[in-house]
Amino acid sequence: MKPARQPIDGVLLLNKPVGITSNAALQKAKWLLNAKKAGHTGTLDPFADGLLPLCFGEATKFSAYLLDADKHYRATMRLGITTTTGDPEGEILAERPVASGCDDIQAVLPRFRGETEQIPPMHSALKHQGRPLYEYARAGIEIERPPRKVRINALDLVECAPPVVVFDVQCSAGTYIRTLAQDIGAALGCGAHLTGLARTAVGGFQLAQAHSLTALEALPAAERTSLLLPLDAMLTHLPVVDLSADETTALIQGRSVPFALQQQGLVRLYAPGNDFIGLAEAGAGQLVPRRLCNTADRAAHARAGA
Repeated sequence: MKPARQPIDGVLLLNKPVGITSNAALQKAKWLLNAKKAGHTGTLDPFADGLLPLCFGEATKFSAYLLDADKHYRATMRLGITTTTGDPEGEILAERPVASGCDDIQAVLPRFRGETEQIPPMHSALKHQGRPLYEYARAGIEIERPPRKVRINALDLVECAPPVVVFDVQCSAGTYIRTLAQDIGAALGCGAHLTGLARTAVGGFQLAQAHSLTALEALPAAERTSLLLPLDAMLTHLPVVDLSADETTALIQGRSVPFALQQQGLVRLYAPGNDFIGLAEAGAGQLVPRRLCNTADRAAHARAGA
C-alpha cells in the first residue's frame, strides 16, 4: 500500500521525454515523489522534449516567475511541407519544391529577431471562452486570434541541409516556435513545419541540470526528494532582504515594515537563520508582503527568530 501523500516543497528540473504530454510527465513525477500538490511552468508539446521545471507544494506559489521567464530552444524545421498543426502531428496541407539555399535562409532570419508579432496557432492550449483553442481546432472551428507581441532575443542557424534546417532560438515567454518555423517557411516561399523541438533553458536553469523520469524512478523512494531545488531557486534574479525577528513577525502577519534602502520592486525575504519566507514589494520607504510561504512554515520561522 502506497503511503499517504506528503507535503513536499521544491522545484524539480525534469527532462521531459518525447511522446507524452507535460501533464502526464507532471503526474508521473508527482506519483514518484508521493507529493500532494504540484504544477508545471509552461507546457511542452508531446512531440517535444527538454527542460520542464516542476513545482511542488509551496513552490507552486512562485511558479509564475518561471512561466514568464525567457526560454531557449533547439528546433528542427522541414521546409516545403506545411501541416495543419505546424508540427509532425498534423495532416499535410501542401507540399512545395524547396529552392532556397543556406544563404537564402540566413538572409531571412534577421527579420524575425527582436520585437515581433505572432498569431497564436489554433492547435495550442491558449484559451477562448474557457476552452483551449485545440478543442475548437479538433471540431473544425476557426477562432480569430489577435496577434501577440513576442521577443526573439537570438535566432541562429545551427545546421543547414535543405529541406532540413536546425536553429537555436532564445525568446520571451509566450513565443510559439511552431509559428516561427511556419513564418520562416512562408518568408522563403515554400512553407515549413517543425519536426523536432527541445527546450534547452528556462530562465537561469539549463537542460544539463535536469533529471529524467527514468532516473527519478531508479532512485529509492526516500532519496527522490534530494533532487529538488529549494523554493527560492526560481527567484535568484530578485534582490535579497535579510529581516530581523520583529520584521519577520510583522510581515508574516500581513503588516508592512519600514525599509530604509532605495531598492524598488519585488525582493526576496529571509528570516533570521536564512529561512526564505516569501516576497515583498519594496518602495516608498516600506516593505509590503506580496507572496509568502504557508502559515505553518511562517510560524516556525517566526519562532526560530524570536
